[in-house]
Amino acid sequence: MELKIKRFNELSLDELYKILKLRVDIFVVEQSCPYEEIDDNDQKAIHVWFEDKEKIMAYLRIMDKGVESEYVSIGRVIASERRKGFGTKILEEGIKVAKDYFNADLIYLEAQVYAKSLYEKHGFEVVSNEFDLDGIPHVKMIKKL
Repeated sequence: MELKIKRFNELSLDELYKILKLRVDIFVVEQSCPYEEIDDNDQKAIHVWFEDKEKIMAYLRIMDKGVESEYVSIGRVIASERRKGFGTKILEEGIKVAKDYFNADLIYLEAQVYAKSLYEKHGFEVVSNEFDLDGIPHVKMIKKL
């Protein structure tokens, strides 16, 4: 499995297509959640993913302070196959990239409630009550580095 880290303008068309297809397949189609998946933040993000034989196994994006929140933020965390450790691996890499690329001392994310324990295992703490985001319960979380 190969780790890839690229800014938007470094992505090939094929890579961009695979990233967007995976995100839409899971977040929009599988979760029956019509929302603006392509949100104009991809151009400002660093895209991090594991690829194996041309298939994306796990993905997330990281944005600097001021793009999505006042903090460096991680979003769109996804694994193409669940319960195989890919979510954990991509989150660990995302935390490293947030430090290395944006000198993060704090990372922010909005987690779907069902996945909250994954983030807690990596030191994220809930900092909000549950809230509805596009019909799915979420919580805001922060990790201090």
